Amino acid sequence: MEAISMNVARTIQTHLVLPPDTNHHGSIFGGKVLAYIDEIAGIASMKHAHGNTVTASIDSVDFISPAYAGDVLELEAVVASTGRTSMEIYVRVQATNLITGTSCLTTESFVTMVAIDEDGHPREVAPVYPETEADTLLFRTAPERRAHRSAKRALQSHK
Repeated sequence: MEAISMNVARTIQTHLVLPPDTNHHGSIFGGKVLAYIDEIAGIASMKHAHGNTVTASIDSVDFISPAYAGDVLELEAVVASTGRTSMEIYVRVQATNLITGTSCLTTESFVTMVAIDEDGHPREVAPVYPETEADTLLFRTAPERRAHRSAKRALQSHK
């Protein structure tokens, strides 16, 4: 398969943080952010695979700073790397207070998605290539993250 640009499947979503989405501190529930991350990773992976995908794992989630009721969340997802049937999706979440204009990075995550056929079996996906400096860094560091996931799986299989 011919490699395609990481930009092809880049996906952006915007969400308003509403009071029912928040905890007793007034900040958004982590589970709500995780649901948004899983959704946008699914969309980006389906755009790349031109078909159905499933979440194989949420490999890492770093909650960096809170988002509060009234903030606007902007999520950006990109296919950072691919295996034969899998895609590593990088998701970045930024919160903006529209009144003050201040923005901050709230969450970063890596999610592994697998392309599936109509019978639910894994199917091949095209490789990706970077075009921007930021995408090149994601692409170059992917083998290290893949090795970490493999080592983790090996450790789990020995338990």
